Amino acid sequence: MRNGCLTLMMCYTDMNILVTGANGQLGHEMQRVALQSNNNYIFTDVEELDITDYNAVISFMSKEKINVVVNCAAYTNVDKAEDDEVTAFLINAKAVENLANACKCNNATLIHVSTDYVFNGDANIPYKEDVNTNPTGAYGRTKLAGEECIINVDCNYIILRTAWLYSKWGNNFVKTMMRLTAEKESLNVIFDQVGTPTFAGDLADAISHIIENNMLDKKGIYHFSNEGVCSWFDFATVIADFAGNKCYIKPIHSDEFPSKVKRPHFSVLDKSKFTTTFNYIIPYWMVSLRKCMLTINN
Repeated sequence: MRNGCLTLMMCYTDMNILVTGANGQLGHEMQRVALQSNNNYIFTDVEELDITDYNAVISFMSKEKINVVVNCAAYTNVDKAEDDEVTAFLINAKAVENLANACKCNNATLIHVSTDYVFNGDANIPYKEDVNTNPTGAYGRTKLAGEECIINVDCNYIILRTAWLYSKWGNNFVKTMMRLTAEKESLNVIFDQVGTPTFAGDLADAISHIIENNMLDKKGIYHFSNEGVCSWFDFATVIADFAGNKCYIKPIHSDEFPSKVKRPHFSVLDKSKFTTTFNYIIPYWMVSLRKCMLTINN
């Protein structure tokens, strides 16, 4: 068993795989999994390929004979999206439509990463893929619009909704809590928002599993996060414990932490469709957190 796979990895060579948003958390982890592949990975960020420019996308994909696109690019600043929904829509929806159209023209598969923010967070059981979406903010609206663009274009696609992404790369909750709990004697963290942290390395491994096992015909929407459930307070407490930091963490309500955005109070995703379809075991969030924190410290 390797990277959570229940079946032996099979090698399919000669596919050209474009990864957009290569400088982000997931993009960096895709660079890691690419080293284990016999396929040809091409990594781009906005400097190499502006995915908001359809002509640039179609030209690049045709020239490089792209078979699979893994779209890791996104406008992810949830608060700033409220003030600049136009830009968020351009990156999270229009650019996604460009990729979908280019994939259809080139008979390629689009693997696109979406978010738990497409839901309003009012549920009390894990969200399945067919539950009605109802985003409460600009980020969620633009990400949902991106999903709808893909479905309307009707290219071959796999949409992966994820949540609470973190890694050793960039800015994220894990790195922030490691720093703050080392610097401060006490810290307030919200306890009434519940979900599941997702290690970007695990998501990259899952995407690699789909590609390397040639499961690109499993068209549809899937949910992927690590297994288990916690609040942001629980998450921060475990981070501090793993880091050996003695900071006192106080649980607070969401309304004690003013925000422009109504964040989901419950965003646990049901992963059973993913695990069944792709024959895959997803790691527990605490196991993956410890694994990631060891890479941050080294």
